[in-house]
Amino acid sequence: MRVLVLYAHPVETSFASALHAEVLRGLTAAGHEVDDCDLYAEGFDPRLTREERMGYHDLETNQAGVASYVDRLLAAEALVIVTPVWNFGHPAILKGFFDRVFLPGVSFKMVDGKVRPSLHNIRKLSVISTYGGTWLRAFLVGDPPRKIVTRVLRAVIKPVAPVSYHALYDMNRVTEQTRSAFLKKVGQSMEAF
Repeated sequence: MRVLVLYAHPVETSFASALHAEVLRGLTAAGHEVDDCDLYAEGFDPRLTREERMGYHDLETNQAGVASYVDRLLAAEALVIVTPVWNFGHPAILKGFFDRVFLPGVSFKMVDGKVRPSLHNIRKLSVISTYGGTWLRAFLVGDPPRKIVTRVLRAVIKPVAPVSYHALYDMNRVTEQTRSAFLKKVGQSMEAF
C-alpha cells in the first residue's frame, strides 16, 4: 500500500524520533510505499488564516494553501501518525494539519447541509503516541487524543477500516526496558501493517 506517515515532534533526538524511524523501517520492510511527512522538518504552518476560514467551504479555492498536502493525503491508501500527547492533546502542528488539510471536498462533503465522510481512500489507520501522564490520568480526563483517532478520524476514512492505537503512557518515568519493548512492538506492528 501507499502509506502516508504523519510525524509531529520537533526534537530529532526524542523517543518519538526513534518511534518514527522504527515506523519507517517496519513499513519499508513490509514492502509498502512510504510518503514520510515530517511536519516540523517540512515547516508546515498549522495556522488557519482568516482568508482560509472565510473560504473554507469554497471547493474551488479552499485547498490552495495546502494543495501539496491534500494531494499526498488523497494519494495515500493508509495513514500512520506518530505523535506525542501534550496536555492531553495533539501538538498544535498536527491539530493544524487536521484543520487545514481535512477540508470540505477532502475528508468530507456537504450534502443537503449534512456532513458526509469522504476520505475513503484511507483503508487503514494506525497511531503511535507517547503520553507524559499515566494511563489512569488519561482515562480520568477521557483520553481525548485516543477519541480523536478512534472516533473522529475513524468516521472520515473508509467505513470499517481497521484502526490501531499504540500508546506508551507515563513516558517520563518508564524504564529503558519498557521503552525498548514498546519500540519493538511498534516495529512488529508496522511489519504486519
